[in-house]
Amino acid sequence: MPPTLASLVQHSALKLTVRAGEDRLDTPVRWAHVSELADPVPYMEGGELLLTTALTLDAEDPEAMGRYVRRLLGAGVVGLGFAVGVNYDDIPAALLDAAREEHLPLLAVPRRTPFLAISKAVSAAIAADQYRAVTAGFEAQRELTRAALAEGPDAVVARLAAHVDGWAALYDTSGTVLAVSPDWAARRAARLTPDVERLRERPAPASAVVGGTDDRVELQSLGTGRRVRGALAVGTGAPLGTAERYAVHSAIALLTLTTERSRSLQAAEQRLGAAVLRMLLAGQPDHARAVAGDLYGGLLDAPFRLLIAEPVPAAAEANDGETPLAALAENLEAAAARAGESVLTVPEGPEGGERLVVLAGDGGAVVTACEAYTTREAEEAGLVVGLSAPTGPIAAAAAYKQAEQALSVARRRGRALVEHEELAAGSVLPLLADDAVRAFADGLLRALYEHDATGRGDLVASLRAWLSRHGQWDAAAADLGVHRHTLRYRMRRVEEILGRSLDDPDVRMELWLALKTTAGPTAPASTTD
Repeated sequence: MPPTLASLVQHSALKLTVRAGEDRLDTPVRWAHVSELADPVPYMEGGELLLTTALTLDAEDPEAMGRYVRRLLGAGVVGLGFAVGVNYDDIPAALLDAAREEHLPLLAVPRRTPFLAISKAVSAAIAADQYRAVTAGFEAQRELTRAALAEGPDAVVARLAAHVDGWAALYDTSGTVLAVSPDWAARRAARLTPDVERLRERPAPASAVVGGTDDRVELQSLGTGRRVRGALAVGTGAPLGTAERYAVHSAIALLTLTTERSRSLQAAEQRLGAAVLRMLLAGQPDHARAVAGDLYGGLLDAPFRLLIAEPVPAAAEANDGETPLAALAENLEAAAARAGESVLTVPEGPEGGERLVVLAGDGGAVVTACEAYTTREAEEAGLVVGLSAPTGPIAAAAAYKQAEQALSVARRRGRALVEHEELAAGSVLPLLADDAVRAFADGLLRALYEHDATGRGDLVASLRAWLSRHGQWDAAAADLGVHRHTLRYRMRRVEEILGRSLDDPDVRMELWLALKTTAGPTAPASTTD
């Protein structure tokens, strides 16, 4: 504890006597300062014990002493030491009455006690308090280090909460609570998720203070780079002291080291995962299981999905130099850790910068997190994602192709995520909404549109009706309101103009898709040529 007025009064060598403000003796003393100025306030910082002989004071004037005492209190002076037997045999009544009225602690300093002795006593007490704080801080650091090495981050959080006589919580990058101590603080820690998310948006290292005086919480970012890798919350009923601050800083360093060590392990796991993925895609599921062992073995024994993510061409680097793919991988790995699931993430391309391949359990938290991430942060993520149908190790290569196909559709449609099952359940026509396809269709049918524009027939409408009726002459002619011989003539003209045979099923398919794709005009049906 820092020195207080009470501890100075109890100091046997100083012989100080309390004359006023007995109810405020527990106030800490930041320094002892000597001043004979009538107005020393401009030179005060607050927290001082002011020492004076009243050499320049009109100490017997009640109005002057009232103003003097009020000025001292306004400046944060915690007490006044008055030397008796120097300029005054005793403390003048005017000063004594003003101090009592304003509850300013007033100490009588005997002539044989020099002000220097009081200053030395305050300085020694402050130094001793700082030494105790540093010693306690080093002890906390040793205890937290032992906990980190032996038990991990949860133990660090628990020891820190005990040291600060409050509570502590560890968060991942998404603001999810990973560890909290004591247990009663879980709900309080969960309510800070929005604050943690705001902290994540600031370059690391970053800090923030939230809450009121009775529920003060300090948030500190974790991570060695500019991007926040997690956060630590420390809740106390008052600002942290020196020893507590040492403990917090030690915990931040240890949790950051744990985070970075985990990232190194993740890099090694990624290399192993890349080998496992190559074996799966090569049709060697048994070898893949053997290499994965317990690390990914459970993932390969249940239905899984493959997803492939790529950055959109306009996407540069994400926040603070991290690529969109790295941000997505971190988000998915955090979701897997929270749910206790296995996930395999493999960057592909030079330095892993072109695409990200993820193998995750079907219906699990990782797939859900990917869908939520691309939906919530579609504009900021700068990614397109293709997701395969559920599959197993034997069909991994087919699932990879499905994910690539879905990715291609997502890229063309400008969507953040497309599932392969959507393609099978929907129509192929929306997939043709491409400039190259439309150009092909327009080129294929241009001669027919030009023919119809001269008013010499309705070849486009006739072709559409005939194809829609699968080449049934009578049904198609009835739809057009013409004789079937007229329709036969028109179809021969179509073949002549296009230079293609309608007996070829590929030609009929191309013409039908071109009619569905092109935006060219169609003329009304006519009963004459």
